[in-house]
Amino acid sequence: MSDRRQEASGISGQYPLVQNMTVTEGGTVNMTCRVEYNDNTSLQWSNPAQQTLFFGDKKALRDNRIELMHASWSELTISISDVTLTDEGMYTCSLFTMPVRTAKAYLTVLGVPEKPEIDGLTKPALEGDQITLTCMTQGSKPAADLRWFRNEKEVKGAKEVNASGKTFTVRSSLQLHVDRNDDGVAYTCKVDHVALAQTPQQATEVLEVHYAPHVKIINSLVVPQEGQYLKLECMSKGNPSPDPVMWTKDGGELPDLDRMIVEGRELTFTSLNKTDNGTYRCEASNHLGTSSAEYVLYVYDPNAIGQHGTDHALIGGVVAVVVFVTLCLIIVLGRYLARHKGTYLTNEAKGADDAPDADTAIINAEGNHAHAEEKKEYFI
Repeated sequence: MSDRRQEASGISGQYPLVQNMTVTEGGTVNMTCRVEYNDNTSLQWSNPAQQTLFFGDKKALRDNRIELMHASWSELTISISDVTLTDEGMYTCSLFTMPVRTAKAYLTVLGVPEKPEIDGLTKPALEGDQITLTCMTQGSKPAADLRWFRNEKEVKGAKEVNASGKTFTVRSSLQLHVDRNDDGVAYTCKVDHVALAQTPQQATEVLEVHYAPHVKIINSLVVPQEGQYLKLECMSKGNPSPDPVMWTKDGGELPDLDRMIVEGRELTFTSLNKTDNGTYRCEASNHLGTSSAEYVLYVYDPNAIGQHGTDHALIGGVVAVVVFVTLCLIIVLGRYLARHKGTYLTNEAKGADDAPDADTAIINAEGNHAHAEEKKEYFI
């Protein structure tokens, strides 16, 4: 019974053991075949075309890329370097017992995608243009994934995959409505693929957008006064840069170039006076258009500003006095009316003692009043 168990164990241990392998195109892979029990029987590796590569330690196929790593009664390991896509397929390890026992291992070869290329970029682009950027990579297996980034922020493109033999060609397009905010922006196309591990392939294009100028004027003083220093800066933004800018006063040339100094985009007044009053215009141009901005200058007399301050204080005091007097008059008038109303009510009450209605009461009140006056005269 023990002999049968030992024989069964020996038979099961004579089946070769292999495993599937994956390698990146251009890399190196080791194919290993093992047996737990071998009664001096040879092992053999064959390729997907059923060509014998090694029989034991004997090389059978003339291919310098294939080398023997280890050969024994229990293991046969070979190495394949510079792997190509044609090396992919089912490899067979055979143990030449009676009958022959085999095990199969599949070798997967990953196609490395080529460095991507971006097409469709117009240099320079004009503000308002509609452009389509296209990113393409070839040679990936399985098909690669393409991702777009505007600077560091990911944006979505439209992907297209086409098979080309064992590999794939992948395209992704990105449609843009170009404006001045795209000037200097980097658009990057990244390739993600299992064969690239931690180093994705990518391509980057920086947009150059031409647009008409936009102009505004910044002044250094809120209330310009005589004798002060004033700087007006013409902030103009455009591409191409609108240099130089042109300064004018009231539609004509600057009148006093000794005190009005133009340096680049700045107009400087060394010492302001009343003759500087007027409308100053800054104009900037490039081949796409012209833009301008205006600044109205009024130079104040420092003494007048102080006097105006005194006048305002005086006027404020007068207004306060008028308001106070008005309130006093309203109070006095209110008290007078209240007293008068009380007298009227008292007289009406006296006439109502013997009166059948309100009208008679009023008449009686008036009569009593007249009678009182008569009595008063009699006693005098």
